[in-house]
Amino acid sequence: MMKQTLTIFKTMGLIPLVLYALDSAAQQDLEKELPAAPLRHEKVSATFKSTKLINGHSNETIYKNELDFKVDHRFGDIAGNNGGIKQFFGLDNSTDIRIGFEYGITDRLSVGLARAKGATAVRQLYEGSLKYRLLEQTIDDYIPVAITLFASNTLTGVQASTNPSDATAYGNFRDRQNYVSQIILARKFNSSFSFSITPSYVHRNFTAFRDQNDLFAIGAGGRLKLSKRMALVVDYFMPFRNKSDKAYLEQNSGVKFYNPLGAGLEIETGGHIFHLNFTNATAIEEMQFIPQTTSSWLKGQYRWGFSISRRFSFDKKKKMADKPKASSEK
Repeated sequence: MMKQTLTIFKTMGLIPLVLYALDSAAQQDLEKELPAAPLRHEKVSATFKSTKLINGHSNETIYKNELDFKVDHRFGDIAGNNGGIKQFFGLDNSTDIRIGFEYGITDRLSVGLARAKGATAVRQLYEGSLKYRLLEQTIDDYIPVAITLFASNTLTGVQASTNPSDATAYGNFRDRQNYVSQIILARKFNSSFSFSITPSYVHRNFTAFRDQNDLFAIGAGGRLKLSKRMALVVDYFMPFRNKSDKAYLEQNSGVKFYNPLGAGLEIETGGHIFHLNFTNATAIEEMQFIPQTTSSWLKGQYRWGFSISRRFSFDKKKKMADKPKASSEK
């Protein structure tokens, strides 16, 4: 009797162990079926698909050892007094053209060189720029927004005017320099929508009489994904002008200043990013379209434009990793 009792107790003692083992095995099988947890503070990728939206910059930079070649073009007015069928809706004219290169020094820092026609009396523009990713948004919102810093110095090669009140009456090399500084705050809300705000500062060493040397502005932009390879992109800038100087310039020059607004389609085709856009800004460079947009959407003074970029990689390791492995089978 005693032996039977001991056997029963031993059997009952094994039951919890068996149940624990079965529970552990079931837990392991369940963990295998569940998706892997995201990495801690994993960075958000591709907030925007290009380094620029329509007129303004996005927070994106060029990755290390990559070169981005970009061509921007702005045509003439589609409608209004200077548009219509006589000007083939602006296609007969070109207000500005820009050809530029950006190269990634690191994944965070890129440098740029560009040449633009220029859309005002200040023409033959040569731009050097720096762009640095200060912060990158994370998936877990540990860092909720991305912050990128942009700075440029643009030189004009146009012949100096002899009229001292003109915007091109340069007396020395320093007068030809223009600076732009921007802080680009961006957030990717989901896989379809991204938004950015861009506080901007423009300094021009030499301007026309009563025009501002220093100008602050705020920009905003967004991207809405429409399909796998197509998105709607929009941006807008609001300059903060001195009211008395603005009134003087508008009264004496016969033009009015407007805030630049652009909208268009972004099309991704492999290594190319193509933008088909419409904007009232005639210029492409920040030092011109932020302070000197004098065209109005409501007057039909908007234009068709496009930009196309092609990215090249000089990273040998990345090329070898992307290269398909040769098969041993014949």
